Amino acid sequence: MSFDYNQIPSPCFVLQENLLRSNLELIDSVQKQAGCTIILALKGFSMYSAFPIVKEYLRGATASSLNEVKLINDFMGYKAHTYMPAYLDQEFSEILERSSHITFNSLTQWERFKDRVEDFKKQNPSHSLSCGIRVNPQYSEVATDMYNPCVPGSRLGVTRDKLPDTLPAGVEGIHFHTLCENGSDTLERTLAALEDKFGDLLHQAKWLNMGGGHLMTREGYDIEKLIGLVKSIREKYNLDVILEPGSAIAWRTGELVTTVLDVMDSQGIEVAILDTSFAAHMPDTLEMPYKPVIRNAHQEAVADKPTYRLGGMTCLAGDFMGDYSFDQPLQAGDQLIFEDMIHYTMVKTTTFNGVNLPSIGMVTRNGDFKLIRSYGYESFKDRLS
Repeated sequence: MSFDYNQIPSPCFVLQENLLRSNLELIDSVQKQAGCTIILALKGFSMYSAFPIVKEYLRGATASSLNEVKLINDFMGYKAHTYMPAYLDQEFSEILERSSHITFNSLTQWERFKDRVEDFKKQNPSHSLSCGIRVNPQYSEVATDMYNPCVPGSRLGVTRDKLPDTLPAGVEGIHFHTLCENGSDTLERTLAALEDKFGDLLHQAKWLNMGGGHLMTREGYDIEKLIGLVKSIREKYNLDVILEPGSAIAWRTGELVTTVLDVMDSQGIEVAILDTSFAAHMPDTLEMPYKPVIRNAHQEAVADKPTYRLGGMTCLAGDFMGDYSFDQPLQAGDQLIFEDMIHYTMVKTTTFNGVNLPSIGMVTRNGDFKLIRSYGYESFKDRLS
C-alpha cells in the first residue's frame, strides 16, 4: 500500500498496523501448534495504543518493573508475568495484586518475600498466582557482552550449584532468558544445556518460561523446529511452556521518519545533521552496535556517489552513524526513513540535551495515518526537577 510520508511530522515513529498484525498472526499460529503461551515483552514493545491489537492474538504480557505491570493491567486487562532482578519492599504488595506469575532472580529474593507471597495467597484465594525462579544455564550464544546474561559475574539468574535437589516449596516455575534475536537452532543448543543442568528440577516444575530472543518473525527462522522443540520439552516434563519475545512481535513493523537539517563539510567528510539522535532516539545502534537501514540509501559508501556521515542533533560527539551513499546529494529538508525502528527504540528514548522525543503515529489497515502523540517541553521537564 502506497503512503504519502510527507503528511507525517518529523521525527516520528510510525507503526504499520498491517505489518504488526502479520507478525502476530504468525506468532499466534506458533503458540497454537506448539501448545504453548506466547506473551508480549514490554521491554521490547510498550506502545500501549497498539495493545488492543496485540490482545487479539496474545493472552498476556511480561513486565520488569511496576510501571510496566501497571501498563499491562491498564491497557491489556491482564495480570502480568513479572520478573525483576530485585523487588522493592514498598512495591511488592502491589506487584502481588497485579501479577499472575512472579519470577525471582535469586534464592535470597525468594526467601525474603516468600512469606508475603504465602500470606497474599491465603488472603486472596481466588487470585491465581504462581512463583518461579530464574536460572542461569551458563550457556549463551549472544556475542555482545552487554546483552549476554551468562557472562561471568552476571547478576541474572541462579546457577545450578546454588540450587538444592528439589525446588523450594512454593516455587512452581523455572525461567531462563539467554537468547537475543536468535534462531531456533540456538534454542535447541540452549535447551540441551538447560536440561543437562536443571533437568531434575524441570520434572518438578509446573511451567517453564523460555524468556525472549526467539526471533520467529525474521525471514529464514526455522518455525517448525521451534514448534518441535516446544512440544518435545512440554511433553517430556509435563509442564506448561511460556515464551516472551521482545523483538519478534514488532520486528520490521515500522520506521522512524526524519529530516535533514543541515549539510556541512567536516575536514573532507560530508556530514548531514538530522532532526533525530542516535544516542537519544536510537541508542541500540550505538550499544549493540548495528547500522540501521535507510530507505533508498546505499548502506555502505559507494564510490562516485554522494556519501554522508549522519549526525544526530545532540552535542554528544559520538552521536553519529556512517557512512551512507545516496543517488542524489542531500540537502536541508530532505526526508530520511530509518527502517525497522519500532522494537527496542521507543522504549529506550531519552530527552538528553533537551532534545524532543519523536512523535508516535500509526498507519492503520485502511492506509490512514493517525498521529497518536507528540512531545515537547513538558515531557522534558517532567523527567527532571
